[in-house]
Amino acid sequence: MGTWLAVAAGGAIGALGRYLISGWIFGAAGRGFPWGTLGVNLIGSCLMGFLFIWVTQELKLAPVWQAIMVAGFTGAFTTFSTFALEALNLMMSGRTLVGLAYIAVSVVACLGMVALGMKIARVLL
Repeated sequence: MGTWLAVAAGGAIGALGRYLISGWIFGAAGRGFPWGTLGVNLIGSCLMGFLFIWVTQELKLAPVWQAIMVAGFTGAFTTFSTFALEALNLMMSGRTLVGLAYIAVSVVACLGMVALGMKIARVLL
């Protein structure tokens, strides 16, 4: 199986997991705050860290399995987990300022891009 197909397969399972967990478990907590998204992001970030160590360093699985589990499943379960892993890896590698800059730019720029996309949609639609 090609790596791209492995990521797609893992991604399909991760996306379904996000939908089910966010809606069924965390959806019961109420609609006034995005508990489902927060819960999935927290679970996914923890899972990303665990799987990264487990499949790459402990089990030393083949790259295709790493792609299925880390990039595919957890990447689709929550892209926030990938962001968190990358930021933490930058800081743990001694590039603390780069990691902090990545966090700041990502949060501010992505919020700005959502606002821009909404504005473009309102103008065009």
